[in-house]
Amino acid sequence: MKQDIRALSLEELRAFFIAKGDQAFRGNQVYQWLWQKGIHDFERMTNLSIDVRQLLEDNFSINHIAIDTQQKSTDGTIKNAVRLHDELVVESVLIPTTTRTTACVSSQVGCSLDCTFCATSRLKRMRNLNPDEIYDQVMAMDQQSRLYFNKPLSNIVFMGMGEPLMNYNNVVAAIEKITAPSGMGVSAKRITLSTSGVPKMIKKLAEEYPKFKLAVSLHSARQEVRQNIMPFADKFPLEDLLDSLQFWYETTNSRITFEYVVWEGINDTQEDIQALVDYCQKVPSKVNLIQYNSIGEDRFQQAPKAVVELYQKVLEANGIVATIRRSRGSDIDAACGQLANKSQA
Repeated sequence: MKQDIRALSLEELRAFFIAKGDQAFRGNQVYQWLWQKGIHDFERMTNLSIDVRQLLEDNFSINHIAIDTQQKSTDGTIKNAVRLHDELVVESVLIPTTTRTTACVSSQVGCSLDCTFCATSRLKRMRNLNPDEIYDQVMAMDQQSRLYFNKPLSNIVFMGMGEPLMNYNNVVAAIEKITAPSGMGVSAKRITLSTSGVPKMIKKLAEEYPKFKLAVSLHSARQEVRQNIMPFADKFPLEDLLDSLQFWYETTNSRITFEYVVWEGINDTQEDIQALVDYCQKVPSKVNLIQYNSIGEDRFQQAPKAVVELYQKVLEANGIVATIRRSRGSDIDAACGQLANKSQA
């Protein structure tokens, strides 16, 4: 079986050509084709001789993604069914507004966690995505953004399928490629990693990759409530999460965004609101109050508009920025919590 060439570093590519009696700069040329230009076919590397292209063909493969299907929402959102080299499928979403386009990227096939309100958590975690598979999603959505909306991709959010911090090494390797001048050259400030809250890995992230933004799927600041809807939270209690978030802010000077859905009968009381206020006051943060997108689970029903607005009013009265965020792409199951590979059913 041929080695995937994108598993090699630039230094390893240069060493390969030296070992074959060629010059090291040939590795630079190939690296540019692979990462900056996103080429998936050795034959298209036109500044290489036929002999060099054949040498690459004989020794390597390029395990690139393919977009099986595209669905377009009435609001312009595009959902991609992304087929991987081993025939597994994940989904990615391109979200346009008048001023920007945002790529919502998956990091795992399925998910490592068990949030009961999320369709992705019902899928078995098959494997982590490799750095090149994450990179390819972003590159593909950049091309779609230019094609359909006449502008390059402006933002990237790791809010698709999977828990990014459970695939830490591959996610950060992909981000390094995405932000590198030899890759896509995207500013780290335009990247947001969303996690359900893995304290140890948040601290590691703060130390190693402090330049991009952090969002946390919180949904309750009461341990018993959060643990009920996000069972894994018994291993990562709110006090440990808070400690890691305080470390994040001290290290990066970047405030956290809390993502928060309000459900009827679950987290819609004054006690829930006050708990969130108290939690937010312990670490610089803002709150995105997110519209719930149904996955056919009767237990979870969007709280009335008045309750969500009360959350916003109380948070803002306590000096906490709170935004009510409307979901995009719900008519094609592309909104938050809805990614479940239904197109493959």
